[in-house]
Amino acid sequence: MKAIAWAVLVVGLACTAMFVATGLSADRELAWVNGWMAGPMILLFVAPMMFSLAGKLGGGFAALRGGVPKEFLGAPIAMGTVVAVSRTGLSVNDQPQLEIQLDVDTPDGRSFRSAARQIVDLTELGAVRPGAILPVRYLPDGRVALATDASQQELQASLDRVQLAKGHVTPKQLHIAEQGADAQAVVLAMAPTGQVRNGRSVVHLTLRITRLDGTMFDLVQEKAIPPTAIPQLQPGSAVRVKYLPHDESEVAILTTLVP
Repeated sequence: MKAIAWAVLVVGLACTAMFVATGLSADRELAWVNGWMAGPMILLFVAPMMFSLAGKLGGGFAALRGGVPKEFLGAPIAMGTVVAVSRTGLSVNDQPQLEIQLDVDTPDGRSFRSAARQIVDLTELGAVRPGAILPVRYLPDGRVALATDASQQELQASLDRVQLAKGHVTPKQLHIAEQGADAQAVVLAMAPTGQVRNGRSVVHLTLRITRLDGTMFDLVQEKAIPPTAIPQLQPGSAVRVKYLPHDESEVAILTTLVP
């Protein structure tokens, strides 16, 4: 865009020079009114507009790619729990920009408070609420941006590592999540134990899992469930799981990040 702006400026200067030369060399009353008048118009209006637009696209708007500012591209992914949400007063096409306060947990076990600003579609406002878990890309100085460019595989891998670092899953459960076979399961029963572990309700889950060959087996597991996942695990719900074909004593349950 800057190259185009400079090209426009050069054209404007050339046309202006011809405009002045033509006007000075003629003796007619309207000598200055000629086709080269486009030169001054380009210098006064078009070129400044082009440079302004180039500045916005190159820096002022952080050269957004896939919804993530350029400086965050390739940055590691962490999980942010929404603490508070407020509107900044800015909107784009009637979609509000939100300032989202987050408690960020990284795969290496660090935690910190940060904030991200994001344009959010009106239909998605319900997903950005206190308690929701949002994936973010983070920089060493603690700044974050929502990881809207990340693939589902990247998000799941980061979530698994964060869960391990916080003690929500065991190394065996992480191994199942990363190496296990995909399968479908139906929740037959969910019974609360009355225990709370790290802010999560501990429940007994009875699952009926369909193997890769179409046969089924039942499994009862004790799980510490985050509040956002409880609606997905009601009796009768179908869920994705992973299991090891040679060891069916435990499964990893895959729930969405933002239900």
